[in-house]
Amino acid sequence: MSNAAEPQTSTTTTAADTRITRAGSQPSVVAPAEYFTGRVRIDPVWPANGDINASGGMVTFEPGARSAWHTHPKGQYLMVVSGVGLYQEWGKPIRKIYPGDVVWCPPGVKHWHGAAPATAMTHLAITGTVDGKNVEWMEKVTDEQYNGR
Repeated sequence: MSNAAEPQTSTTTTAADTRITRAGSQPSVVAPAEYFTGRVRIDPVWPANGDINASGGMVTFEPGARSAWHTHPKGQYLMVVSGVGLYQEWGKPIRKIYPGDVVWCPPGVKHWHGAAPATAMTHLAITGTVDGKNVEWMEKVTDEQYNGR
């Protein structure tokens, strides 16, 4: 009969250190007007690093706010947390996105996303990184494009 308190010597295991990043320990950032229209706040969740080559950020768009057109070299997942949003790929119709929806933005696909005209929207963005870069910004979405005209 073995004693559960005794260490096992036949198997050697190593575990990575668990890290907890406390909520509020990373400051919110106002999204740069160069790449966004309207009021947008980014709350960093984690950076891409040696553990995972993808960054995470909680992004809140006020009503009518949106990103510029852009692509991602390794793609991006968006999970809508609250509100109603809009997502559009170049040459395709605008699609509404709702809480719980997960959008996969494939690598290299030109797209934009943001809030609906009358409703704020928050999503968790998980973005792959290549050589330290996770986005290629392009032109801003015009009001006509945003309104589907």
